[in-house]
Amino acid sequence: MKNILPWIMFPIAVAAFFFNLLGMMNLFPRILTLPVFFIALYFFFYSLFYRKVFKGFRSHPRMKKG
Repeated sequence: MKNILPWIMFPIAVAAFFFNLLGMMNLFPRILTLPVFFIALYFFFYSLFYRKVFKGFRSHPRMKKG
């Protein structure tokens, strides 16, 4: 799933870019096209660079000191 998500998000980002171009030509309102474009870019880069990061070991309740 992790490797497929950027491939799904890339065409969505490209489509949002062309939708934004239509907004720049005043065929669609820019107030609609710009948020769609930036949200698509955000999710594309998030899916591209997201890594599971080691957050440390959880302490077991029986192993607490004190």
